[in-house]
Amino acid sequence: MREVPDVPEPTWEEAGRGPKGRLPFQVVEVTGPSMVPTLHHGDWLLVHYGAAVRPGDVVILRHPFQQDLLIVKRAAERRRGGWWVLADNSFAGGDSTDYGMVPDEFVLARARVRYRPLKEDQRSLRGVLAWAVSAVRPVSAARCVSRRLRAR
Repeated sequence: MREVPDVPEPTWEEAGRGPKGRLPFQVVEVTGPSMVPTLHHGDWLLVHYGAAVRPGDVVILRHPFQQDLLIVKRAAERRRGGWWVLADNSFAGGDSTDYGMVPDEFVLARARVRYRPLKEDQRSLRGVLAWAVSAVRPVSAARCVSRRLRAR
């Protein structure tokens, strides 16, 4: 996952918001297959920093072994000392089954909305309308919970 390039990020003080130096909402791009079928490579997420996290939510977190790397996973279960997070694609790996519990301070944001970018062949009015109906979806625990999460 990477942040949108070339977008100036006002500080909390500039925006009159609060601490931590960032606005509460930001757009990020998903890279990699770990959250398929919920999220695909190239999807964009509107994320809410500092939002309360519940089991089943899609969250943005710092990788436990590479804190400069941000990743997107599903918060499966709250345990003492942190969160157990899972990838929706069990074949992709890179979740708590590999690195264990994720400390609370590493969970940064909660995904609110997913949208897929327009493709080159979707520039007609019909293509744009079809995109608008299918591409923008809320990311909620109730709608997106994978079979893997429900089986635990």
